[in-house]
Amino acid sequence: MDNITIITEFLLVDITSSRELQILQGLLFLVVYVGALAGNLLTIAIIVLDPRLHFPMFFFISNLSFTDLGYISVTVPKSIINSLTGKKWISLPACAMQTFLFIFFGCAELFLLVVMSYDRYVAICHPLHYTLTMTSRRCMQAAAGSWACSLFYSALHTATIFRLPFTKSNVIHQYFCDVPQVMSISSQAVQFSEFVALGVSACIVLFFSIILVMSYVNIFSTVLKMCSSEARNKALSTCSPQIATFILFVISSLFACLSPVSHTSTIQSLLTAMFYTMVPPFINPIIFSLRNREIKGAVGRMLNRSL
Repeated sequence: MDNITIITEFLLVDITSSRELQILQGLLFLVVYVGALAGNLLTIAIIVLDPRLHFPMFFFISNLSFTDLGYISVTVPKSIINSLTGKKWISLPACAMQTFLFIFFGCAELFLLVVMSYDRYVAICHPLHYTLTMTSRRCMQAAAGSWACSLFYSALHTATIFRLPFTKSNVIHQYFCDVPQVMSISSQAVQFSEFVALGVSACIVLFFSIILVMSYVNIFSTVLKMCSSEARNKALSTCSPQIATFILFVISSLFACLSPVSHTSTIQSLLTAMFYTMVPPFINPIIFSLRNREIKGAVGRMLNRSL
């Protein structure tokens, strides 16, 4: 029987061997990470500190901001350190943990967006039932359910991917343990199991996406029937940030799922990965601060108190 080498660590291959360009990449990632960190922490702090924002919609926005913090923190800090120090290796347990957390926070964002769409649906289409439907207890249950489902989903996929040893290769042509890259060097048995799991997952994601889309279709139908332009604008101002966030999530997810697996490190694969790992957490706080009247007002009150 031939000797089989069991892989215990992976090589994360950069797009360039130039130390200057690697450091430049690390500094670019650092700027984006600090911006995302500041924006999401500020959003959470404003919602927690301002009593006027202690409502279900802002509770879910704070959960979404926390999700974005975790989502970008799973991959980017490690990449920054690797780029600035010249290190390229990641251990098998660290890669498995990175995969688990990346899937976990990505799924949590989808489930929270679905819950947020239902919250806006009840608020706009059934305003008289809102306080009875969206109680504090139910909001906590909805958030906890989103996190719990994400935990189960992520554990299932991570266990499927890492259940057998890696023997093909230890080279990952990306700056983190990207799931398609890890799948490409896994065994055929793992690939088959994961494809089955992904097929079932696609059906589940499609189901929740239909619920989300139908919620906003009903919302827009109700808004168009409103006689007052002020009421329409107020309703749309609470929905448009969430719709923009959902569109950004869908686009970034399509980039992640449909991009071909590269067997070399290219600038195209780097930019694609940057788009779906960094852009949503960086842009989402900007969307909410610019499009949501209440958050804009809370930011103004905070700045006035500090001056």
